[in-house]
Amino acid sequence: MRTYMWKKLEIALLLALAATLLWGAASLHRQETLSRKMIRLHVIANSDSDADQALKLQVRDAVLARATELLTQSADMTDAWSRLEDALPALEQTASAACGGAYPVRAELAETEFPLKEYDGFALPAGRYPALRVIIGAGAGRNWWCVVYPPLCTTACTDMERVAIDAGLDGKDVKLIREEEGYILRFRAVELWQRLRQCLGK
Repeated sequence: MRTYMWKKLEIALLLALAATLLWGAASLHRQETLSRKMIRLHVIANSDSDADQALKLQVRDAVLARATELLTQSADMTDAWSRLEDALPALEQTASAACGGAYPVRAELAETEFPLKEYDGFALPAGRYPALRVIIGAGAGRNWWCVVYPPLCTTACTDMERVAIDAGLDGKDVKLIREEEGYILRFRAVELWQRLRQCLGK
C-alpha cells in the first residue's frame, strides 16, 4: 500500500514538473519577444562600499534622465538603439559628471544576461536583453538594473501600459509583465527552462 502511494506521488510530481516546463517554454518565447522590444539599463558600481553604492545611484539618476530625454521621440527600439549608440560619448560625460570625476566611466551597448527583477508595478523575466551598460571605475560592485526604453523606470504605474504600448509592446507583453498573480511563478519557470537548456547544451 505504501509503495503504491509513493508511485502515485512520483507520478504527480513528474506531471507537475512537466507542466511547469511546458509553461516555462511558452513564457520563454514571450521573454524572447520582449527582448526584441526593449533596452535595459545596467549600472555597475566601482565597489560595494557605501560611498560607491551611493555614487552608483547618482549615476543612475543622471543617465536615466539624459537617456529618457534622448529617447522621447524614438519611433521604435531600433531607432532608440541608434540614438543611444550616437549618444554614448555624451552619456559617458553625463555619468562622469555625476561621479564628480571620482572614477573613469565607460558606457556601452551590449547583449547582457539579466536575472528576474521585480519593480514597482511590473516584473521582467530573466534572460538576455540588449542593454545600455554603464561601468563605474573597476565595475566590481553591485548592479542596478531597469529599463531605459520604453522608459518604464521613470513612468508612474498608472501610465506604464500606455508608455509600453506606444513603444511597440503589445497587449500580451504588457499582461505578462503586469500580471498581478502568478507572474513570478511563471518567470521562475522561465529560469528553470533556461537552466535546463544550458544543461542540455542548447
